[in-house]
Amino acid sequence: MKEHRGNWYLFTGLVLGAALGVVFAWVISPMQPSHVTPASLRADFKDQYRILAAAAYNATGDLDRARTRLALLEEGDSALALAAEAQQVVANGGSSDDARSLALLAANLGRVPGIETPHPVTAASATPTPAATAPTMSSADVRTATSVPQQTPSPTRAIASPFPTRTPTPTLGPPFVLKERTTVCDVAITSPLIEVNVLDSAGKPVPGVKVIVSWSDGEDVFFTGLKPAVNPGYADFAMQTGINYALRLGDGGQTVGDLAAPDCKASDGTAFPGGWKLVFTQP
Repeated sequence: MKEHRGNWYLFTGLVLGAALGVVFAWVISPMQPSHVTPASLRADFKDQYRILAAAAYNATGDLDRARTRLALLEEGDSALALAAEAQQVVANGGSSDDARSLALLAANLGRVPGIETPHPVTAASATPTPAATAPTMSSADVRTATSVPQQTPSPTRAIASPFPTRTPTPTLGPPFVLKERTTVCDVAITSPLIEVNVLDSAGKPVPGVKVIVSWSDGEDVFFTGLKPAVNPGYADFAMQTGINYALRLGDGGQTVGDLAAPDCKASDGTAFPGGWKLVFTQP
């Protein structure tokens, strides 16, 4: 005679199996906690981490805290990593505000000890508008190329970030005017450059100033102070021979035209294209 046991045996087996699973997971072989540092993050998460650290620094001006946060990535030269990401943000069509924050932090991390840092001001414009006060920058005097677009920042910017922030104090900056325009004939420079130096009224380099270079069928936008080795007020643009360029600081700022590569001669009489050095300052 066949005994009918019902479904109770099945239910009892499920309960016992679940109980044994809990005992095994929590008692016999529990998961061992591990401490994950920012250095173990995936590359794209590291990029976002740098953006958040730079945005927090741009709002608080706390360089030591920004340096400590970036040290957790264990990248060696944090300033170079920040500058490289600023260029990548621009190349990928990302936020120019993020690119500017990355560049400003990179420039300040690379400052030279013992040299007074400049006070950043707004880029030139026809009518000066309030701009967020940026952290003070260094004056390391080494030339390097920059090519990052910049939009005029708003006085405050909401940032979804775990880092504490405060609202920067708006400030006004007078427009920059051309003080010096000289031809550069340096045979060591492989490509003719338009070299831009932007100084405040005290003669200190100013980072984060928007520079617009245009020609007959194109335009490029970048700003000063991208890389830590750069003079914070310096930026340059690689010209092509046979093209006439125009340059201005900020939207509606002073325009400098007729910037075609000049003809230069080496000591042996060999001809080569030269460049231009433009110095802008505040009155």
